[in-house]
Amino acid sequence: MKAIIYCRVSTMKESQETSLARQEEELTELAIKHGFEIVQVIREQASGYDLDRNGIIDLLSLIKDKEIKYVLIQDETRLGRGNAKMAILHCILKEEVLLYSVAHNGELQLSESDSMVLNIVSLVEEYQRKIHNIKIKRGMKRAVQRGFRPEKNLTNLGMHSGRDRIEVPIEEIVRLRKNDLTFSEIAATLTGLGYQISKATVHRRYQEYIDTIEVNEK
Repeated sequence: MKAIIYCRVSTMKESQETSLARQEEELTELAIKHGFEIVQVIREQASGYDLDRNGIIDLLSLIKDKEIKYVLIQDETRLGRGNAKMAILHCILKEEVLLYSVAHNGELQLSESDSMVLNIVSLVEEYQRKIHNIKIKRGMKRAVQRGFRPEKNLTNLGMHSGRDRIEVPIEEIVRLRKNDLTFSEIAATLTGLGYQISKATVHRRYQEYIDTIEVNEK
């Protein structure tokens, strides 16, 4: 059972080094008590209201490793304060990682208010995904109705599925635009095919194409 220890103090004063050392010592004892294998110890001196922290960014990257199941902290305020704390808690719990704290001598017990906020955030995120999928389906349906045939027009469909396929043939953007699809619908249609492209990028590439045509005509 692999775990990460995260320690934080709020200032850069040398006196705070003692607090960091004490946190690490207590969290190491907690890990031993529960039979956890400590993969890494993260120590940082920064404000809990700040999201731009090297330690917390490293932590969020490390827990992407599915073998890491636990994060050990002194208490939830070590992760952050205010809105920053809620955002970080959401990111950690979304990875199905368990938080253990010295304060609870075991698994972290969230307050009723914190639990309620996290439930609301998860619910909103779920509905955002649903709305995004609906937009993709509608954009695809309208494109097909107007003659778009992905199996014929996107010759590399299926060769590089998922997020790796970033480049989208400009001719497809132009053709879909000529079929009266909005930039938002074009982006949703191509995203449904695995291309990670935003409405703004579609608009920019289309405008670059138009500008090139105008220059050539001159």
